[in-house]
Amino acid sequence: MKNNLIILIALLIGFTSPSIAQERNTHVEIKGEKFYINGKPTYEGRTWKGHKIEGLLMNSRMVQGIFNDMNPETVKNWEYPDTGEWDPDRNTQEFLDNMENWLSYGMLSFTINLQGGSPFGYSKSQPWHNSAIDEDGELVPAFMARLEKILDKADQLGMVPIVGIYYFGQDQRVKDEAAVIKGVDNVMDWLHEKKYRNILIEINNESNVGAYVHEILKPKRVHELIERAKNKEKDGYRFYVSTSYGGNFVPLPNVVKTADFLLVHGNGVGDPNRIVEMVEETRAVEGYTPMPILFNEDDHFDFDKDWNNFIAAVSAYASWGFFDYRMDGESFQDGYQSVPVDWGINSPRKKGFFNLMRQITKGN
Repeated sequence: MKNNLIILIALLIGFTSPSIAQERNTHVEIKGEKFYINGKPTYEGRTWKGHKIEGLLMNSRMVQGIFNDMNPETVKNWEYPDTGEWDPDRNTQEFLDNMENWLSYGMLSFTINLQGGSPFGYSKSQPWHNSAIDEDGELVPAFMARLEKILDKADQLGMVPIVGIYYFGQDQRVKDEAAVIKGVDNVMDWLHEKKYRNILIEINNESNVGAYVHEILKPKRVHELIERAKNKEKDGYRFYVSTSYGGNFVPLPNVVKTADFLLVHGNGVGDPNRIVEMVEETRAVEGYTPMPILFNEDDHFDFDKDWNNFIAAVSAYASWGFFDYRMDGESFQDGYQSVPVDWGINSPRKKGFFNLMRQITKGN
């Protein structure tokens, strides 16, 4: 009788445990140049000012959703103004609290990174230690627990996160190439174990910027990791994989031939006409076949103007992503990449982005 009771308790725990394999709510697919969610093209039937919106994936760079600084010398930089302390769990919870509001404006995707991004927007050095991957390529449980909360919520809401693995300035936290490869394997295995079906993969952010330590994360060889991640198939399913480049840079043939979708950045592109040119040049790269082109980082705004980088990308049938960081003299409310982050929509730039996105994807 006692043994039967133990078995019954174990079964009940198993059935209710969130870590047990379960059917997911949200499935992303790529068909040609379009993204599909649960069998339907995104923004189904939508056009805006003569531009086709159906199949695009509007997004924002929200890479600090699981941020934590493991360097005791620099963690003081991220103190919340109301408490005077940094709190990684508060950061993730406030991220979760705002996701449904982002979605209500038509934002179907966001980039979240296992090694974050510069909390200052741009940095010459990165003494902070923010990595969900340790020196041996193993996943850090506390980071992954926070990530799981965000990916679970995205699955519930019908959103498609772009999960970035490596970031320059933090890739040196991983000791060698074997550990870098192991890190990719562990991330893909973890995602498969959780049975996510709504995830896009970005191997690393801006592979061509020249700041990466490991050769396999640089432009000539990064396609090896794309192929490796694509080959991580389980139960007949694999994830869609790509990598990104720095601003005003067109993807190289080795990535174009290997990736499932193409990530480009608009940083440094002050003329929206150049955004259109970048999309056209990307489609002309050797090895290109119809696939989505997606800007997932652009720090240009002008959302009140009739012609800006966002509208230019849409006019060329490319998805667009907002990159917002706190500039000198700005308040806590500004900047989605600046830590501590206010994840609400309560600064002029944030409001400008979300209101324009709502017009484009939903109408006024």
